[in-house]
Amino acid sequence: MHPALQKQIEGKIVLTAEQEQLVSSCYKPRLTKRGEILLEKGSVARYLFFVVKGCLRVFLTKEDGSEWTRFLIFEDHFGTAFPSFVQQKPSVAAIQSMEASELFMISRQDSQMLLREIPGWETMIRLGLEQDYIASIERIESLITLDAKERYNILLQTQPGLIQRLPGKIIADYLGISQETLSRLKSKK
Repeated sequence: MHPALQKQIEGKIVLTAEQEQLVSSCYKPRLTKRGEILLEKGSVARYLFFVVKGCLRVFLTKEDGSEWTRFLIFEDHFGTAFPSFVQQKPSVAAIQSMEASELFMISRQDSQMLLREIPGWETMIRLGLEQDYIASIERIESLITLDAKERYNILLQTQPGLIQRLPGKIIADYLGISQETLSRLKSKK
């Protein structure tokens, strides 16, 4: 099993050699190029991605062509367009690789099979989803209750490398601010 996947499982559940082989067979490696679209808006999300190296962006496109970043998925995290993945319905979001990335992907069918076949897998996944849900709620709350400067400062405290890794347009979009506001905030630091 790939060390990054092994790290995600360690301390959460213990797998037999056969179970480890089953998990390894379900996660398919994928390398992406910077800017590559992994899921088009309107398509069904057939895969859950695990980022070994790189960054994925789940985003919405408004009618005027502007974009809104819903999530950024970095190393050692899972992500996809969850409503589409779970419901197997067309996605309102798209997924883009923001950097050349190394990923593992698992299909909805294989994901469901692991939940049925491996004791403890469902609990491990649920605990991870709970943490992701909490992070989503905190992000939504920050967009509603905090001003641009406060959101920017939180980003600097929690993910300082993000500012160097991603284009300013994406950072501004993720923070829910204009690029001009982001430039002013950066210049004050």
